[in-house]
Amino acid sequence: MSAAEFNKLADLFPDETVTHSYVQDIALPGTPGGSGGGTFALITLDNGLDHSKPTTLGPNTLVELGTVLEGLRERAAKGEIVGVGVTGKPHFLVAGADLSAVKSLDSREHGLWMAQLGHGVYATLANLGVPSFAFINGVALGGGLEIALQSTYRTVSSGAGALALPEAFIGLVPGWGGVYLLPRLIGPENAVKVMIENPLSNNRTLSGPEAYSLGIADAMFEPADFVEQSLAWAAKVIAGDVAPERPNAVDPSAPEVAARWAGAVAAGRAFVESKTSNASPAPAKVLDIMEANRTMSQRESAALECETLAGLMQTDEFRSTVYAFLDLVQKRSKRPAGAPDRKLARPVTKIGVVGAGLMASQLALLFARQLKVPVVMTDVDQARVDKGVAYVHAEADKLLSKKRISQDAANRIKALVTGSVSKEQFADADFVIEAVFEELNVKKQVFAELEAVVSPDCILATNTSSLSVTAMAEGLKNPERLVGFHFFNPVAVMPLLEVVRAPRTDDAVLATALELAKGLKKTAVLLKDAPAFVVNRILLRLMGEVTAAFDEGTPADVADNALRPMGLPMTPFALGAMVGLPVAQHVQESLHAAFGDRFRVSQNLQKLIDNGVKSLWAPTADGGQEIPPSTLALMSFGTSPSTGEEVLRRTQDALAEEIGLMLDEGVVAGPEDIDLCMILGAGWPMFLGGITPYLDRVGASERVNGRRFLPAGVASRP
Repeated sequence: MSAAEFNKLADLFPDETVTHSYVQDIALPGTPGGSGGGTFALITLDNGLDHSKPTTLGPNTLVELGTVLEGLRERAAKGEIVGVGVTGKPHFLVAGADLSAVKSLDSREHGLWMAQLGHGVYATLANLGVPSFAFINGVALGGGLEIALQSTYRTVSSGAGALALPEAFIGLVPGWGGVYLLPRLIGPENAVKVMIENPLSNNRTLSGPEAYSLGIADAMFEPADFVEQSLAWAAKVIAGDVAPERPNAVDPSAPEVAARWAGAVAAGRAFVESKTSNASPAPAKVLDIMEANRTMSQRESAALECETLAGLMQTDEFRSTVYAFLDLVQKRSKRPAGAPDRKLARPVTKIGVVGAGLMASQLALLFARQLKVPVVMTDVDQARVDKGVAYVHAEADKLLSKKRISQDAANRIKALVTGSVSKEQFADADFVIEAVFEELNVKKQVFAELEAVVSPDCILATNTSSLSVTAMAEGLKNPERLVGFHFFNPVAVMPLLEVVRAPRTDDAVLATALELAKGLKKTAVLLKDAPAFVVNRILLRLMGEVTAAFDEGTPADVADNALRPMGLPMTPFALGAMVGLPVAQHVQESLHAAFGDRFRVSQNLQKLIDNGVKSLWAPTADGGQEIPPSTLALMSFGTSPSTGEEVLRRTQDALAEEIGLMLDEGVVAGPEDIDLCMILGAGWPMFLGGITPYLDRVGASERVNGRRFLPAGVASRP
């Protein structure tokens, strides 16, 4: 079947941004001892947009690429060319399938066509009659990496980043040959790492050197002359002077490999269960195909991939992931809803941090590393100041040892971060943030002291996680300069920044805060001042419902595992232990004071805190967990136990109620901002699409509020 026979599919997408296939004939040089050069056809994939805009594979793109490859196959048969190469525009090979197109395939038949079209095009690449080469010059995701896998040989740039098969993350399977080819090329264990472990670990990707070390690429060259070096290498391969070694490649029919294959699949299934509680179908489907295709031909595996892909494209999990990844993380996050004109932003050339504890020290490191401006830390005594500065220096050394930064960058960070016991050092600062004890009067005192020292234009920020920014501004001579700037822990890792506007916060202050967030490489969501803002308010409502069920007499394992169908990254009791029981209780008390019995304060939890218990669970000798008798003896329980299903429904309804109230209060511009906050600030699973699509699908939104949060079809099937 020729690519042109899929024009009926391509015609459905007249507005596709086409990635064109430009062909250039190159005369390969002869090589010493070789048989001479010949004409080499190099395809460059380019969508004509600037180099920050990725190339993608939509139906029109694939039809064009397939037609070009068919023409090259004819030229190869005539002896006109000795090889074909595929590379991309600067920084990209291809960033995968066009998700905007894929998500609009509203029938299984159209999804099947898309899968078959890709397989047909890639089969042509794999069977040109001459060797094919992929020159991976940059981003190669999903179908982009599969182009490389379908080629006979591969080179990669040492500067290339973001190589991955992320389909399990977005609710699909590598549907154009990746599940068949990758384990044979790099071994089943490595393939499970690339196809399962990396996608489900915050969508981790490979660098060029990592891909080369795994054996995905046969050779690696520096970025400056990458294509030239790749062409010279291809000439040597074609001439027979170079025969790439593939030490990780395996023959799946060998008995020892069959055992390894089964072990890798089993390990992958255990990993999926631990990460998602099997709440998303896609990761299991990847492993199903891999398990089955060990004894299949590539053609048989292709048919299985196409059928699986077509089915997954119609699932709510896929639509939800596309909504979360494309509509929210890739689009809505770029410009916070309600943001003032960015032209109002003022320059920030020096930053002050009040406090030198762990959170304050993390902030100082982030500011110095990303903004490259002087940062001054203060605290009540020199010992604390010295400890905070030492932490920053140690972290800079750690980054250097891991080759995350250069020696010059490490030296610069150390030079930029200084400490003092005097707030007078903030006199010429443009932005000062406090990270002191979570007590309103303490923070108000800090801001009163700051206002006596800083310039009239200096912005004051609070990193509070739950207290009222409005209350902090009371008594300030210039309350319009105060803004909430709430980071999540660990600061270097968590991408969300809740930027909180109090009633009198100035537009220029907000614009500056949002530009700072961008400079820090954080995703900012603009919020109205409200207790605990978004993430902590929702998480504490969730944790409160589960804890209440436990206090009422529900067995601990039932209560703690009741939310597993949500596929959350950890159970409520594990989350409480990670946050710290005293911190969780403190925020719960703040929310109880603000909202009453929707946020009940657990007396059992308080007893644990009073007795120094850090976690409800303790590990057992057999690798399980239990509540120690000494911990149980501290607590008392009611006589109204619930089933896991009852706890789940109760929590769903509580979350739907709380989010409905937050939207009514105008805490955010829309439910999309709630979803973005929970995905980036709480690790809410992408395959759920965020929290509001999930609550819509399970009926909680309509049970509690009488309406859905999102229109049907946005993140689920109409």
